[in-house]
Amino acid sequence: MSPTVFFVAIISAMLINNVVLLRFLGVCPFLGVSKRSETALGMGGAVTFVMVVGSVLTYLIYYYVLEPFEITYISTIAFILVIASLVQLVEMFIKKVSKKLYKALGIYLPLIVTNCAILGVAETNIREGYAEEFGVMSGLGVAAASAFGAALGFTLVIFAFSSIRERLEAANVPAAWKGIPISLIVAGIMALAFLGLEGIV
Repeated sequence: MSPTVFFVAIISAMLINNVVLLRFLGVCPFLGVSKRSETALGMGGAVTFVMVVGSVLTYLIYYYVLEPFEITYISTIAFILVIASLVQLVEMFIKKVSKKLYKALGIYLPLIVTNCAILGVAETNIREGYAEEFGVMSGLGVAAASAFGAALGFTLVIFAFSSIRERLEAANVPAAWKGIPISLIVAGIMALAFLGLEGIV
């Protein structure tokens, strides 16, 4: 399989079909953890790990366990269990390595379990039919590339948004627009910018 397929999968998931700004998934941590660049990057790293590993595991479980036993109807439950287990691992790791980041992420770290972006990417990898198009094992590579691109897109957007929000704190914003209102306006402008990339790939 050509490396171009993996490149297109990454760029498409990262910019053209950005999970936050164009598919509106994972908006909760996007708004909640984007006040500081450091916490945004920490959340981006945690989401990247869970999204990529979770997508690979859920893909394998779907095609090697659920489909052969004809129990694909429980795929969502199985996917959530995998994602929850990975989040527990990430939470224990961050708590051990960086207590400051662990406290800064707060409630949003365990909420990665309910981050619909991660489940959405796992479900999309199945729905896109990579296994039918490329074969199960080659499709796994494309699914992993797509998940990695989606995670990079999430990290890019949340970091850019956090940098803008830090600048907005010092800006002369009307009192009625301070905080979440101006943040939502900025998010809307960012979404329009990403929408302009549609059709490139």
